[in-house]
Amino acid sequence: MIPPGAVIGMLGGGQLGRMTALAARSMGYRVHVLDPDAACATSPVADRCVAARFDDVDAAVEMARHCDVVTLEIEQIATSVLDAVATRAPTRPNSAVIGVVQDRARQKTWLEQHGFPIGAYRSVTSPGDIADAVAAFGECVVKSCRGGYDGRGQTRVAAAAAAGDAWRAVGERHAVAERALTLAAELSVMVARRPGGEMRVYPIALNHHERQALSWSLIPAPLPKPLLQQAAGIGRGIAEKLGVEGLIAAELFLTDSGDLYVNELAPRPHNSFHATERACVTSQFEQLTRAVCDLPLGDTGVLRPGAIVNLFGDLWSNSAPAFAEALRDPRVRLHLYGKPGPRPGRKMGHLSAIGGSALDALAAARTAAAHIGAPTQDVPSSVRELLA
Repeated sequence: MIPPGAVIGMLGGGQLGRMTALAARSMGYRVHVLDPDAACATSPVADRCVAARFDDVDAAVEMARHCDVVTLEIEQIATSVLDAVATRAPTRPNSAVIGVVQDRARQKTWLEQHGFPIGAYRSVTSPGDIADAVAAFGECVVKSCRGGYDGRGQTRVAAAAAAGDAWRAVGERHAVAERALTLAAELSVMVARRPGGEMRVYPIALNHHERQALSWSLIPAPLPKPLLQQAAGIGRGIAEKLGVEGLIAAELFLTDSGDLYVNELAPRPHNSFHATERACVTSQFEQLTRAVCDLPLGDTGVLRPGAIVNLFGDLWSNSAPAFAEALRDPRVRLHLYGKPGPRPGRKMGHLSAIGGSALDALAAARTAAAHIGAPTQDVPSSVRELLA
């Protein structure tokens, strides 16, 4: 056990690191962070910030020398860095977990080998491979194996003749071509696991994406109990098989035929579980602190349903948003990440709300977002059919 008062090292200083640091500090921990940007979102709430690239072994080891445990908020950390850091302080999750997750082809192979449900896909290394995948599957989503998030590094291709354009769109590098699925809903499951194996599963989140980025999310997903149990079982199984120490989120696709498939894994806090700060007994950020410090895990039960709406840099295009308008409803809370330089598509913060039901909380958050010029799409008809 690593008791309060100790130092937690954080690899990555984005908004997830910031929110985790705030939770850790409230428990009495000190926080050191490594990030390429000295003015990263976590730096104002950290005790120390080391400005260095994520593949800088020496800088990471130097940071770890002053830490009692090290964790991360982004999976794009070189495994060589994680191995070197682990010689100085317990590193949770470890490089074996990150090595699986940070490469999409390796991740899909691992999921397939361990019996978790995934959609049809092929590993592709050329335009010809993409054309073959389209011939076999029909329309495909091509995703670069490394890097990319919120739709970056991926593209759709419906015809073999467009394979060259798709190859260029993903940077002419190793990628996966996935059969395009007809979705009824997108879900996610979050599991916390201590080094000794104790696990806690959060209620399933229901998510909606716009422009390939998460727009809103609500918890708990108001879906049939057998489906939620299946999703939770998938998450628990992945955490156990991977031997995760910390958090693991699994993004799930629910097809219109009722099948669940794993889309991607994230061994860190996840945007779709930000509502746990309002909705659950223990937020995902406090839970990460507990898990990596080997403290007893907190209750993941829902106190009151909650929802979030993401705020993107587009809102700042003319002037700062009138945030007071978003707070007309006393159930709504504003969360800003302290990022400099807002730009279109960049996550700058979110609004959260609670309500009598998850859909009520979502309506409150969406209304608040509309008050500041950030309208969002309503619950899709495919999801409403599931809720009926």
